[in-house]
Amino acid sequence: MNHQTRVYQDVFEMLPSEENPSPMVRINKMNPSPEFELYAKLEWLNPFGSVKDRAAWAMLRELEEKGEVGNGRGLVEPTSGNTGISLAAMAKARGYHMRAVVPNKIPLEKKVLLKIAGAELDVVNDALCPAPGLGDGSINIAKSHAKAQAKKYAMPNQYENEQNVLAHVRTTGPEIWRQTEGKVTHLFVSLGTCGTVSGTSRFLKGKNPDIKVVAVQPTEGHDVPGLRNVSQLGVSRLFDSSLVDDILEVEFKLAYTRALELCQGEGLLAGPSSGLIYEGAREIILRDKKGFGVMIFPDNIFKYTSNMMKHIPGLATGNEA
Repeated sequence: MNHQTRVYQDVFEMLPSEENPSPMVRINKMNPSPEFELYAKLEWLNPFGSVKDRAAWAMLRELEEKGEVGNGRGLVEPTSGNTGISLAAMAKARGYHMRAVVPNKIPLEKKVLLKIAGAELDVVNDALCPAPGLGDGSINIAKSHAKAQAKKYAMPNQYENEQNVLAHVRTTGPEIWRQTEGKVTHLFVSLGTCGTVSGTSRFLKGKNPDIKVVAVQPTEGHDVPGLRNVSQLGVSRLFDSSLVDDILEVEFKLAYTRALELCQGEGLLAGPSSGLIYEGAREIILRDKKGFGVMIFPDNIFKYTSNMMKHIPGLATGNEA
């Protein structure tokens, strides 16, 4: 591989690392304080389209190294979309089958993308799923497949797998430290499986304990796919509250309006989770006035067009029915 010429022998060489980081772009018109530099780390430019490329690759490589996939044995995983898409595409490219257990409420776009990536879908009732409901039904369903059909499925289990955290200790954290030349003072993230916040924070706080890590959560009853508020974190074993300095709750509808503003104001085609993170960052900037912040933008808007039409009046053309 050659990161300077960007010529690669396969798609896996394109995955992000300290030598090949996902890009960071400065927020200009939408930054409320000129004394606070604010950057967005654009994770949708990873080869499989989201921040979850990092965890998916780490988990898959560990299974390969242990000899737990191959020879007819593939993967089963509960997912709200992004991890499943990354895992399915990677697994298919490496010759493994993938079964994804997904909540019915995730956007149609994500279900179609999972199939395009090569996954077989189990779509389950929302009340059984780790998001947005409080149950852990989809995890248990995936575990039951892995147990009952152990010769057919290995389960990475993104909600408990330490590789989900270590992926960000090895890549996201070092990338941000290098890209900011150690100037970063604030990290803004969302909460999901919590691998991103725990791993990135662990690395950055190891470099500078004074870095403020701000987790942004949606209000109760939200429909922002893949995100959780603190009351929903029981499904994850990866959240470490000692690594988080602030948890901000943001009205979930702002995830969609801020995403639209980022698209039209900054030219960043960011998804609703990025919109929520931006709103949290904006509130902290107004409070702290000075600093150097990095927002991790998990994915882009293309997977959420149906949700955007639901929440943003005027986006629908009138011909959708």
